Amino acid sequence: MPKLRALLPLVLGLSLSFTAASAPAHAEDDDGVPYWVSLRKQPANLRVGPGREYRISWVYVRQGLPMRVLRVMGGWRLVEDPDGARGWMLAQFLTRTHTGMVKGGEAAIRESKDGSGKLLWRAAPGVVAKIDDCEDGWCKADIDGRKGFIEAEKVWGAGAP
Repeated sequence: MPKLRALLPLVLGLSLSFTAASAPAHAEDDDGVPYWVSLRKQPANLRVGPGREYRISWVYVRQGLPMRVLRVMGGWRLVEDPDGARGWMLAQFLTRTHTGMVKGGEAAIRESKDGSGKLLWRAAPGVVAKIDDCEDGWCKADIDGRKGFIEAEKVWGAGAP
């Protein structure tokens, strides 16, 4: 029995050091958020909590749909969709490919990055584009291989997350 009492401080010390060592890992999970992602796989379940035991609140079936990651917890991401719905999704369903969705009315796709140049075509609300190089209010857009520039304020997912 005296040997067990002698080990008690050691066991408590190790226990506290493991607890302290694991605390920063959770804090580091949220480094770099928010950031943009898009749906990699379909269907993808949005859950009310970060675990498979939580209820599914929405099932997404549109690959490439833009999402904003608000929080990271292990393999789970708290995401927000273009309609403002929030929930938890497994990271395996997401990719860092940056996409955006046309919001409001039609958006002009222009030839030049400053919005000048010829009108190439118009994108309807809900159209999803791969976007890149958003600066001075315009983003480089690729919609199914057709490329041009779109006004950033017309795209959910453009600019800073």
